[in-house]
This record gives sequence, C-alpha cells and structure tokens, in this order.
Amino acid sequence: MSTLATFLDPYLTDWLNLLLRWLHVIAAMAWIGASFYFVLLDQSLEAPKTIDDIRDGVGGELWEVHGGGFYHVKKYRVAPPLLPEHLAWFKWEAYTTWLSGFGLMVVLYYFNASAYLIDPQVADLSSWQAVGISVGLLAAAWVVYDVLCRGLVGSDVVVWLLIVAFTAAAAWGSTQLFQPRAAFLQVGAMLGTIMAGNVFFNIIPAHWELIRAKRAGRDPDPTPGIVAKQRSVHNNYFTLPVLFTMIAGHVSFTYGARHAWLVLLVIMFLGAWARLFFNLRHQGRTIWTMPAIGAVIVLALALALRPGGGGGEGATAAAAVTFAQVQPVIQQRCAGCHSLAPTQPGFASPPAGLVLTTPAQIAARAADIRRLVASKAMPLGNVTGMTSDERALVIGWVEQGAPTGG
Repeated sequence: MSTLATFLDPYLTDWLNLLLRWLHVIAAMAWIGASFYFVLLDQSLEAPKTIDDIRDGVGGELWEVHGGGFYHVKKYRVAPPLLPEHLAWFKWEAYTTWLSGFGLMVVLYYFNASAYLIDPQVADLSSWQAVGISVGLLAAAWVVYDVLCRGLVGSDVVVWLLIVAFTAAAAWGSTQLFQPRAAFLQVGAMLGTIMAGNVFFNIIPAHWELIRAKRAGRDPDPTPGIVAKQRSVHNNYFTLPVLFTMIAGHVSFTYGARHAWLVLLVIMFLGAWARLFFNLRHQGRTIWTMPAIGAVIVLALALALRPGGGGGEGATAAAAVTFAQVQPVIQQRCAGCHSLAPTQPGFASPPAGLVLTTPAQIAARAADIRRLVASKAMPLGNVTGMTSDERALVIGWVEQGAPTGG
C-alpha cells in the first residue's frame, strides 16, 4: 500500500503536530467564545429605553458587568446613522481555526494515511485515493449545505432536519471509508468546513454590504444580514459537536464501538442539545428537563458501550493464557510504534508516550491494551496485521488478571 509519510521526517512531523495543534486549539477557543458571546448577546437584548436610541435605529441593548467594570452594548436593527472610524471584526478566529485544522489533517492523516486514515478491513483504498475522497467530502459538505440553505430560505426547521440527515449520512459513509478514529474527525472537519464557509461566504460579505451601503449614502438591504444571522446561529449549534470530534481520538471506546457512527450522532446530538438549553436560558426560558434528558441519554450510552455490553468488538479466550503467549504478539503488533525508538515508518516517538517493550510496562497498561485491542482502535489501521485470534489472546490474558509469571 502506498504512503505519503516519506514526505515528512517523523521528528518534523511531531513539531508540526505540536505547533498546529496548539494554534488550532487557541483559534478554536477564540472562535467558539465569540460565537457563544454574541448568541448570548442577541438573545439577552432588551428594548431600547430612550427616544434617541429608537430614532437612531437601535434594536436592543444590554448592560453587562465584567472584569471590574460596566459595559453598555447596543445593537442596531440594520446599521447606525453614521459609521464609526473603527470596527472590530470577528473573522480571523474562524479562518485560523479552519486553516490550522486542515494543516493538522494534512500532517497527521494525509501524509501518513496508511497508519491514520486507511483501514484495509473497511475499504481497499490507496493513500492517494483516501486523501482525495477526504478532501472531496470537505468541499461537498459546504456545497450541499449552502444549496440547502439557499433553496429553503425561511424554512429553518426543514433545513435543520436535512442537516441532521446529511450529518447522519456523512457519519455512516465515513465509517465505511476510513478507520473509525479518522471517520469521526472527517465528520467534524466537514461541519467545521461548513462553519468556516458560513463566515467567509456569507457572514463577512453581509457585513461588507452594510458598510458599502452606508458609505454610498443608501439604505442598507437588511436581507444579507438576516441570512448571516441564520448562518451564525447554525455555527453556534455546530460548535460542541465539532469540538467533540476534535477530542474523540482520546476516547477509543466511542469510535471503536460496533456502531460507531450512531455513537457519534448521539454525542453530537448531546452537544447541540446543550447549546439549545443555554440559548433558551439566555432568552429567560430555563427548562431543567433538558439537562435531565441529556443525563439519561449519557447514562444509556455509557451502559451500551460498557466492556462486554455489546458496544465494542472483542472476544474472550476461555483457556488459560500465559504472558509467554502474549508477549510475542505485543512485540510484533504493537512495539513497532510503542517503543522508545519506533521502527514503524512515520513515528519518531511512541504515540501518547506509551512504551510496551518490557513485561512490567505491558502489565502496567494491561487495561488500556485490552480496551484498545478489543475496540480495534489499535494497531492504527491495523498496519501490523493483528489477527482476530491474537486479539482474543490478548483480551483473554488481561481478563485473567494479566499474569506475567514474574
């Protein structure tokens, strides 16, 4: 199977991973924070109190206290009578988040597709084919979403139902193309692309239209602003589902579940449900049954995914398993990556700092090994070819107490 990993030195990859991931998290925090704040602001506005504000076109105002001071924020229905000399823009947070996230996809998943993106047991794809499909899906996500929104103006409920259906199709389809962890990230990247597209193609152009109209001395058309507001609200509900996919790589029991795409949809729903609760609360409607329902769903999901509960893949070896049987499997299938000097191409250091070369190291992480092996999250893309019998052997050894014989 072809690989793109030779384009980057493993140590350089580690540094790019660090810097791009750090930038991605910082930018995402700024973008999500702005989204949360402005939606709260919009939903907390009170009617203007003075005749001058009403005459000037103020649609709402809010008094706030923060950082040891008071703030008085006003929102105009369309635009102020006179444009101020300075305007604070909120766009580079979005652009930087998407660019750094795509950069991470390139460095980690595209340049090392055979280890991170492809699973031969899922689909027979070359590295170039997998990368091409992934990039194509990112572009397709924006096109499909934008067409839906433009074709169903004023039918927001229908748009949301179609967005949910589209996300479900993306989740299922991605798990049929890529290894599970990559599939989760692919869906998140598709939604993130939609979010960035909303900012670049709709929200910022709507702002510029208002500014050009005021500078030209004509009354601004409120329609672009209304559309921009709709897209901004969509982005607000996408934030927590996308945020989960950013951290999902650290929770293998979710992407390693038997019906991982359904698990992803349920957790994404919980994220959007949480945003709905807080958005309603900002409007003065606190519905405590909503977090209660969310807690019940989380509990049900936890029970469904518990080890031995049918949520993940795995098997149990009935006969006694010795460490002498397990150690060669770990050595052959795992230690190529999980050693102080990895021999697996594309790795300069052991993933997650996990070293599995001595009996003590293996025994100390037996529970983690069992979970990752049972869920088929490891080896990555099964590049080392671990068989079902070997998985059963490792699982059985752990369930029998992980004896080392020492």
